[in-house]
Amino acid sequence: MRASQTAAVVVTLLRAGLFLDWVAGISAGATHLVNYLSRDATRARRSFVEFAGDPKFGNLGTFLTGQGLFNARYIYEQTAGPDQALPFDFTTFWANPARRRIGAFEADTGRMVYWGERDLAHTRGLMLRVEASSTMPMIMPPVDLDGHAYVDGALGPAGGIALDAARHDGFDRFFVVLSQERSYVKRPSRWPGLYRAWFRRYPAAAAALADRWRNYNRTREELFDLESAGQACLFVPERMTVANRTRSVPALRASFELGMAQARRELPRWREFLGADALG
Repeated sequence: MRASQTAAVVVTLLRAGLFLDWVAGISAGATHLVNYLSRDATRARRSFVEFAGDPKFGNLGTFLTGQGLFNARYIYEQTAGPDQALPFDFTTFWANPARRRIGAFEADTGRMVYWGERDLAHTRGLMLRVEASSTMPMIMPPVDLDGHAYVDGALGPAGGIALDAARHDGFDRFFVVLSQERSYVKRPSRWPGLYRAWFRRYPAAAAALADRWRNYNRTREELFDLESAGQACLFVPERMTVANRTRSVPALRASFELGMAQARRELPRWREFLGADALG
């Protein structure tokens, strides 16, 4: 739910007509990706603000019945239709010429997977992959897809930031949206034994969870170095006021407004960095 603040970046880019031709998203960033490529600023906000007030969004009851603290099946599989809670413009999404990558972690193999255009060409497959990318370990059930079990792409070797995917596709300059303050440093988990017990069927996922702090911190430091060298433009929240499980709509609304204020201030810097790379 920290994406309530970073949704403001999506909204600001769309309103400014800054349309990038390569976009990657992991976890909540996968939802940002589909909203950005479908050109839907309203859905970008609603996905992480008002939608949290939906009575089917998830709670302890859905967690205890195996559906997740966030009710993943409802959120990703039952809300995108024209008469549902978060209508999604599939036609505009598919017509968008931008290349796209959604990242998720294969819990059974320990492999990080980035899905591209061919994998995202069908309605159900698209939303299942957004769900798989966003499935917070232990909070939401793994997603079974194509013969594998998937969990949140944040478990990958880049710590949930798709810098590796961008480099693989040939880029050396990066516009990156982060969801923690600049001073934030992720600490090692105090419960690695709990991870091993929870993921006894998927030891690779338990190992990746235990290592996530190290991968996440390393990628962030690398991005800060790239920023200093002029090769990266970063959105870094000046003040993050919500947690990843925050459900209060007023708190999420305030978080979004903080993001909008910061994004408006930073927009001239984004335009200068993106230059001819931004289409529109």
